[in-house]
This record gives sequence, C-alpha cells and structure tokens, in this order.
Amino acid sequence: MPSNNSDLEKRLWEAADQLRANSGLKSSEYSTPVLGLIFLKYADFKFSEAKKELEKKQKSGRAKISKLNYQAKGVLYIPEKASYNYLLNLPEGSNIGKAVNNAMKLIEEENSNLAGVLPKNYTQFENDVLVALIRNFAGIPMDVKGDVFGKIYEYFLGKFSMAEGQRGGEFFTPISIVKLINIKVRIK
Repeated sequence: MPSNNSDLEKRLWEAADQLRANSGLKSSEYSTPVLGLIFLKYADFKFSEAKKELEKKQKSGRAKISKLNYQAKGVLYIPEKASYNYLLNLPEGSNIGKAVNNAMKLIEEENSNLAGVLPKNYTQFENDVLVALIRNFAGIPMDVKGDVFGKIYEYFLGKFSMAEGQRGGEFFTPISIVKLINIKVRIK
C-alpha cells in the first residue's frame, strides 16, 4: 500500500495511462471511462458500508432491506452484477467491456437520477487492459480519512488536462462527469 495519497494517485494514474497507451485514444476519449470506473469503485464502497449497517439492524428484528433503505442513507443502490467485486472476480475469458457496460446500465436502472449519465463505452477496450485497470483500481483505499475519491478525481482531471496539452482552466469536464459530481454532492 502506498505510504501517502500522492503515491496512490501516481500509481493509479500510471494504470489509467496504460489504457491510453494500449488503446490509441486521446485523453478526452478515455477520461470518462476511467473516471466511471473510479466512480463505480466509490459507489460500491458506500453501498457495501451501508449494507453492513443495514444488515446489523435487520438482525435486530427490523423489516427486510430494500432499495429505499439505501436511498434513505443517501447511497446509490448497486445490484450484485454491478458491484466492483463482481467485475473484479469475473472468470478469465469473460467479455469485461460488456460486463462493465451492463453494470453501468444496471446502476442507472436502479437509480433513476443517473439515467443516461454513466459511461457505457467499455467494449471499445481490450479485455486485458480493462482487467488490469479494474484490478489496479481495486487497491483504492476508500476507508481512509478524507475524501479519497474526490482527491483522486481531482488529480485525474489535472492529469487528463495535461495529457491534452491544455492548461488547467482550459479542460472541459464532459457533461456526464459533471452530472456524476452533482449527484455525488446531493447524496452526501
């Protein structure tokens, strides 16, 4: 595990940059899928934490856990086949791009405020590149103090901007990512 967030950010960026190197895409074309995977990792972590808490309450005699219970906690509902661990543990030879696209669709179906927002262009990438990226992002320690997701996201935006040869103020965030940021702010 990296000794600080800077080491973690650099390690994750190197993994994400492999997507660019192995796909021939510009940073403006691969930034959204990369940030989508980071978002999925964060949303799944929040969902898992809420699930643990809700299951403890359920054992004490409460009613069955529903999607509404998660929403009441300000957490996105993540179906099993959309969870980060599900994607991480897919058998070798699986179509990872198709599975990630499906995960994003399932999340949108369960969380209507995300309809049409999440990236679903993962089939354009080679399986081995996506597998490496998913495995690397699995190492994001979401349980440390502070907003690790926000810091990594901000770091990546700056790196994507630099990769495009633009100054910080000239990088325009894709509308889908702006919507994700707004949703993240609303569910906090």
